[in-house]
Amino acid sequence: MKQVFFMVSLLCAFALKGFSQQAPPDTLTYKFTVADCISYAYNHQHAVINAQLDVTSAEYHIKEIVGQGYPQINGSASFQDYMKIPTTLIPGEFLGLPAGTFKQLQFGVKYQSSFTIAANQILFDPNYIVGLQARKTYRELYARSFTRSEIDANVNVTKAYYQVLVSVEQLKLLEANIKEIKQQLDETVARNKQGFVEKIDVDRITVQYNSLVTNRENTVRLLGLNYQLLKFQMGMPIDKVLTLKDKLEDIQLDGSAALATSDTAVYHNRIEYNLLETQKKINEYDLKSKKGQFLPKLTANASYAASYQNNAFSNLYTVNFPSSYVGLSLSLPIFTGFQHLNQVKQSKITVLKSQNDLEDMKNTVNLQVSQSRIAYINGLQTLNDQRKNMALAEEVLRVSKIKYEQGVGSSIEVTQAQTAVQEADNSYIQGLYDALVSKVDLDKAYGRIK
Repeated sequence: MKQVFFMVSLLCAFALKGFSQQAPPDTLTYKFTVADCISYAYNHQHAVINAQLDVTSAEYHIKEIVGQGYPQINGSASFQDYMKIPTTLIPGEFLGLPAGTFKQLQFGVKYQSSFTIAANQILFDPNYIVGLQARKTYRELYARSFTRSEIDANVNVTKAYYQVLVSVEQLKLLEANIKEIKQQLDETVARNKQGFVEKIDVDRITVQYNSLVTNRENTVRLLGLNYQLLKFQMGMPIDKVLTLKDKLEDIQLDGSAALATSDTAVYHNRIEYNLLETQKKINEYDLKSKKGQFLPKLTANASYAASYQNNAFSNLYTVNFPSSYVGLSLSLPIFTGFQHLNQVKQSKITVLKSQNDLEDMKNTVNLQVSQSRIAYINGLQTLNDQRKNMALAEEVLRVSKIKYEQGVGSSIEVTQAQTAVQEADNSYIQGLYDALVSKVDLDKAYGRIK
């Protein structure tokens, strides 16, 4: 029994080892630039994938429209077992009986069956012709919707990427401040033990040190959350390991980005305006289709039927009574209660609304360009000012320390200067993020993101 148990355990161990070799854990680390993250989002972000599926679905819909012009062939079969053959009343005078009487007669047989094949072919249908004309525009509508999804993914991923970079920079500044204030705290504690400074000076610096440590811990947690947000925007599972290649210094922040790239009206570069143009074309085709309802429709049709009748089921299919025909069907609306006329008027209003939407979009784009330009220029100026303020705050802190060490300054001045450095760092981080985000918004407003 022990040997059997040992063999079973050994086999289980080998099986588990083999299973672990076949399905190793996914420990792949992704090291991406912002361009890599965007490319990944194009292939994995569900909104983009669904937009691509819509493009594929639109192609099938176009084929469906085209297929309406092909011959439509249908087959049918029937079988009837008349358990009671229908009775027909015939006036008696037809059969030499007294007037006012009726003779009961049964026409037909007990078993009947038929097989029919019918075909229809459109020869002229205004709606079908308009549908064929609108194929390109319909395809364009979904292609541009797909492009808009890619642009939205591009913007969201880029902003999330920049947020991670800014958080990393914030963490670096906090680490530098913590290191500096820790050194200052150690020196102050030593001087307090020697009797050169008061205990309150140690307490002031300790409060600042503890505050910075807490801020760093919060920033570390937020950095992890920002990484998860970036992976979410990319369509990447948040448990994957992602590191960033790009650095803040690789991003160009200059005033030239606020200049228009060409003399062409900016709104022509915006996918939102292009979508409204396409939608207006679709509405115009719909109007054309509504007008086509006043025209006739011509259809060719043909049918062949094999009919079988017999009182004995075993002999039902021995004799065929076929029938067939070919013909034309013409349908011409004469009066529809003004339904078609009112439908045309509604479609005309829809086209007018589409034109108004285009005009509104022009104004919207122009306003967005102005807003994004001002926000970007202001962001650059604010960022440059915050850099200068950081340098000034560091200089004030340096001088305050020297004065305090020489006995001509107070610890309160050093504490205030240290607080000013922290505030300058926080303002710089916020200004940096605002400038980066405003650059993305500016590129989107100018239609530079494709």
